[in-house]
Amino acid sequence: MKKIIPSRLETGVQRLLYKSVGERIPECVTPNQITLLGALGGLAGIVCAVLSGRNRWFLIGTICGLVCHLVCDDLDGYVARKRNKSSKAGGYFDLLTDILHITYLIIALAFAGVIHFHVAIFMVPVYALLMFSAMNYILHLDEFLFPRLGPIETHLFFAVVCIIGMIDPGSWGGELCGFAYNVADILVLTGGVLMYYEMIRLQIQLFQRLSHYDKKR
Repeated sequence: MKKIIPSRLETGVQRLLYKSVGERIPECVTPNQITLLGALGGLAGIVCAVLSGRNRWFLIGTICGLVCHLVCDDLDGYVARKRNKSSKAGGYFDLLTDILHITYLIIALAFAGVIHFHVAIFMVPVYALLMFSAMNYILHLDEFLFPRLGPIETHLFFAVVCIIGMIDPGSWGGELCGFAYNVADILVLTGGVLMYYEMIRLQIQLFQRLSHYDKKR
């Protein structure tokens, strides 16, 4: 399968992780175990996000969960390719945990009051649709195409949201069209617009390529 990573930041971080951590992972550790570890780290981060409604410092745990999930998300594929253990089930498991992690993290941040629910509703579908696009590139074109706003940008984005949530517990903000907004909301909406653009671009590109393929048949 052809792997396409447009983000230089993603490529650089992956190379660093592969050399510093990936080559030291014991042979007994499987790619799916690494994916599971990342999913558990992400789950812990989601729990901390919910608890941040009581104390904003729990968001430190959410940031740690984001880091754990990101690192494992990069290393599971590396180990699978390096040891010739790639599998369709493993790829599905990886994408599924990505979707669940980001989706429920957004919901948890809304329940905690870090962002408002009307902002969360806008954001919840977009990452799942990006992963849906990625899955269809894999199924139909045999390409693992990363969006230009890839996993590392997404995880860094939510880490910054958590930092803002600790610095500004919703005291700064205003109201527009009857909806309240704080600083974290504005950041999430800005990032959300960019992610929606990237998701739509990838889906239009996929449709055009599949249409071209159909005409050649």
